[in-house]
Amino acid sequence: MKNLLFAIIAVFGLSSALAQTEIKGNVKDASGIPILGANVLINGTTEGTTTDFDGNFLLSTNQSGSKTIRISFIGFTPYEQSVELNGSPVILNVVLNESGQQLDEVVITASSTFRSQKQAPLSISSKKMAAITKLSANSQADILRDVPGITAEGGGGETATNLFVRGLPSGGQYVFNPLQYDGMPLMSTFGLNSSAHDVYARPDIGFKGVEFVRGGAAVLYGSGSVAGIINYTSKTGDTNPGNIINVEYGSRGRLKTDFYSGGKLGDEDSNTFYAFTGFVRKDNGPIETGLDTRGVQFRGNIKKRFENGSFTLHGHFINDKAQFFLPLPLQGGSRERIAGNDGEDVEQLLSGELAETSFLTPGGVYKSPIEDGVFTKGGYLMGDFIYNLSENTTFKAKVKYADYQHNFALYVGGNGSFGNPITLNDYVAAVAPGNTAFDAQYQGGAGSQINGSDLVVENLHVDRLRPMTDYSGEANLIFRSNDNVHTFTLGTYMARTEAEDINYQYRVLSEFNNNPRLVNLSYTDADGANVIYSDGGLYNRIGMTSNRFLEQSRTAFYITDEMVLDRWRFDVGLRIENTSGTFNNGGLEESTVYDNTELTDNLRNVRFADGSFTTATIDATDWAISLAGLYELTEATNLYANFSRGFFFPQQRGFAPTPGIRESNYEGETIVQGELGAKFGTSSFSGSVAGYFVNLSDRIRIDQAISGGQLVDQARSEQTTRTFGLEATGKFIVSDAFNINGTLTYQNHEISKNETTDLIVNTTSTINEGNEIGRQPNFLGSLSFNYDDRKFDANFTLNHTGSKFTDDSNNVELDAITIARLGAGYTFKTQEVNALRLGLSVFNLFDSVGLTEGNPRAGIAGQSADGDFFFGRPILPRRLFLTATFNF
Repeated sequence: MKNLLFAIIAVFGLSSALAQTEIKGNVKDASGIPILGANVLINGTTEGTTTDFDGNFLLSTNQSGSKTIRISFIGFTPYEQSVELNGSPVILNVVLNESGQQLDEVVITASSTFRSQKQAPLSISSKKMAAITKLSANSQADILRDVPGITAEGGGGETATNLFVRGLPSGGQYVFNPLQYDGMPLMSTFGLNSSAHDVYARPDIGFKGVEFVRGGAAVLYGSGSVAGIINYTSKTGDTNPGNIINVEYGSRGRLKTDFYSGGKLGDEDSNTFYAFTGFVRKDNGPIETGLDTRGVQFRGNIKKRFENGSFTLHGHFINDKAQFFLPLPLQGGSRERIAGNDGEDVEQLLSGELAETSFLTPGGVYKSPIEDGVFTKGGYLMGDFIYNLSENTTFKAKVKYADYQHNFALYVGGNGSFGNPITLNDYVAAVAPGNTAFDAQYQGGAGSQINGSDLVVENLHVDRLRPMTDYSGEANLIFRSNDNVHTFTLGTYMARTEAEDINYQYRVLSEFNNNPRLVNLSYTDADGANVIYSDGGLYNRIGMTSNRFLEQSRTAFYITDEMVLDRWRFDVGLRIENTSGTFNNGGLEESTVYDNTELTDNLRNVRFADGSFTTATIDATDWAISLAGLYELTEATNLYANFSRGFFFPQQRGFAPTPGIRESNYEGETIVQGELGAKFGTSSFSGSVAGYFVNLSDRIRIDQAISGGQLVDQARSEQTTRTFGLEATGKFIVSDAFNINGTLTYQNHEISKNETTDLIVNTTSTINEGNEIGRQPNFLGSLSFNYDDRKFDANFTLNHTGSKFTDDSNNVELDAITIARLGAGYTFKTQEVNALRLGLSVFNLFDSVGLTEGNPRAGIAGQSADGDFFFGRPILPRRLFLTATFNF
């Protein structure tokens, strides 16, 4: 009996010793989003696990007694908690707070692996959607203005932001740095349609945030890029449903509502999730024109998770109209705004009366879409497939179809043949010498005479009708070695884009005022005949000026290896790409459409397609290589360097077909880049410093200018440019709630070769060699002060753009600009998971009046500093935004 008792005690004792304890729970960030891949470890042991898609984890252990559980993830402050392991279940629901180090942000753009900015051997900047929402950012310029090495001009309004990267020459927009949503570009090729990718989509609160990768490594993956990639990553639903409504009011009649909803589809066992987001808005514009900005955008995705991977279907629809602002006449010396006939300073010359503009052409009635401004209607569907073939091998694929109807209405106010503005008396004397009398009335105003001493102005309107269809796809096979030293990626990217490039133009006579009235003018010539000079405000109907149909295909293959060797990290890769396409250039002819003999020839005759086409084909193959390395010098400091030889296929429209010659001389442009830098990260300071070199060889550039009263392709140049630059970033953490951010860029850039062919007179010359690159400053910088204690938040930001020349001729230098932005908000916690934030933001706090650009259509001779008037685009005026953001 005694032996039996000892046996029972021994069995129970052994069972107790072998009893397992279950540790389970959930890990989220401060906003309630589950964290995938967080590490869960029992300190002092090798036992641990990672969180799943929903942030859940489960760990069974034979350990006993008092232990410390450590939960960590890149970009967040580790969490530790003591627990007692005695066989009873342990439940931990943990919220990880973001690390104070901005270099701990997790990035994936231009890489096959998740890693922090600090671990990446290239320059990366990122911004979360919460920060973008607090900005009331309504253009890419607002979002990217404080990225080192980036010149962001937003004077045109919400769309077609001009971006210049690391001294590379361009007209702005996204020529060297495509805009991507979820790893795929909004448009796959350049030069077929608008290269301003932000005309196809707008930021909304359904994104996690945006990453900007700078440097040559970006050329390797996906669609590739020689200068960098801007990539927005969408939120996807999870097991924790969430909803956001953001209502925004802005001065000058802005009202916008953003929304997001995400969660699970089906019952508790469902592995299907959804996210739906978008906005509805109406706006009189940052500058009132009488033509509204209005529209909607909807985006969504459905994600299906299965045992070894997932499939996500993304969708996008946009129907949006935004007014666009171009340069206008300013005072010649001071470059300040000029007072109009009503005594108010003139901010823009776009007239709401032009919404009724229409006229006959040989092909039927043309109705100007000027009321729609930059109008985009359409969207895309994209499938994103991920499958883990084994523990070390993953297959990824994306397929996308996009179709957009896109019009881009450009109103070049004050760009005419005579000095503008000009009194009506002087104008009539100039256009109708020898007249014996004239009559001028405002359009739509019976008996509304305009005084001879009042100012009038000539304007040019250009309608770009550019529908586009785009097919693209990418496939990757990713293999990780058993020792986790190598991550190989074998990939391919394919795309085909079809587009039209049809332009109409007409010239307008108006008064010199904000939202001006159109002027109808007639006069009696020296022979006593009545001449109608302007009708419906138009003094030249012009008609169709471009009739092009283009298509282009791209096929790329690439292989990369990301290596981790103790303190070293290396990225190497090779890409080979072929592009081919067809350019159909339609012939044009001018015909007499109106038979009223009192009309001038400019009003009677209208240009239209003659039915003929000249065709050219292009075909080119090029290659890129990228080498990058990073060394962990200390726990706080990493040193890195990268080098790349890349290419850029120039705009196809730069290779106009020659009759009888089908094959065009088309070659890629070569870009060589190098960068050397260091990244620092401590508990109180993080930052980086880097020097870089960029050389672009044999770039093809098309210069447009006003010639003969029309906007035409005036010159074709072959350029080589080089840039040396220094970049620095820093974030100083004063306390848990307060930090100071700063960036600084210096760049020295030069045009080392420039052979220009004048397409009007067909002569070739060497010009502008040794000059600085137009529209590129030497200095850029930003400084921001940020406070956030999770209830009250505030920020004050200064963005500085140094002086720069208006164009490559270097005739005119624009003064430096500093734009201040102020924001603040207060968050009310209504329940544990619900919150309401009320905020305000003021753009251009001090109402600075600097110029973002001069006359981009001055032609190859460049802009002149002499004269009574100067043509330039001011920055947008001060604007106040009020927001209410409800999370529930």
